[in-house]
Amino acid sequence: MVAKLIVYPPDEQGWRRVRYDGVAIGVAHWPADIGVFLAAAGLEDAEDVDLRDPDFVEWRGAGPEA
Repeated sequence: MVAKLIVYPPDEQGWRRVRYDGVAIGVAHWPADIGVFLAAAGLEDAEDVDLRDPDFVEWRGAGPEA
């Protein structure tokens, strides 16, 4: 299964580009930002998404703790 959510490595200021289902949905500084972007993109129950689920999210460069 290909991850639907891709979170790119942080830039020099700690910001990460975020793509959902192939579409850029925002630039996050905190993991909580990603839930807001997913909700705006129309994902139901976006606040309940497990950002550690490798079947759904691909963290590039570093995980959510970075």
